[in-house]
Amino acid sequence: MASTIPITRNDASPEKAEAIRAAVRAATQLGDSRLARPEDATAFFALLSDPAVHAPIYTLPRPLSEASVAAFIETHIAERETGIGLLFVREGEDGRIMGYSDVQVWPHWAAGELAGALHPSLHRQGTGARGAAASFAWMFEALQLDLLCETAALDNVATQRLLDGLGFRRMGEVKSERPDGTTRESLVWEMTRAEWAAQHGFG
Repeated sequence: MASTIPITRNDASPEKAEAIRAAVRAATQLGDSRLARPEDATAFFALLSDPAVHAPIYTLPRPLSEASVAAFIETHIAERETGIGLLFVREGEDGRIMGYSDVQVWPHWAAGELAGALHPSLHRQGTGARGAAASFAWMFEALQLDLLCETAALDNVATQRLLDGLGFRRMGEVKSERPDGTTRESLVWEMTRAEWAAQHGFG
């Protein structure tokens, strides 16, 4: 998670922040995805090994290996316990992991960020756009967030179109830091709860 985001930082009350942490700790499912478990490391690594999946995403571990993916899962399990992060995986009928969602939360700002990807076989079917929209709505509703902040690499046209299409506001550029300390220039977008409700509604 980049230290330069979110751009907008409104302090939440202690009560609001604790309610968000409690909601994160209580979360067990996001749509048809479940919480990632340590035993998912092999199948999750198989998904992430495809450059079409991992290349655009700066939050994934580097170097990418089954061991680093296992640590990534364990980190998210610990983050859930403290109310600041969640990792969900989507299983196919054959047991393969076909997608994941990485939810990061800043309770003290009532803000969050979503990262994730689908198996290449599911690309260009509209599945990703529908899933992202449902996930954003869930973050506002279930986690009680007031702001979402999203980033995309300068050459990640697909994500840029997705966020623009959903009405996120472009906020400029930031330097996103990867887990290994390297950086990438990223475009950044934000969306408030009120903006989402006005454009998409809830329920």
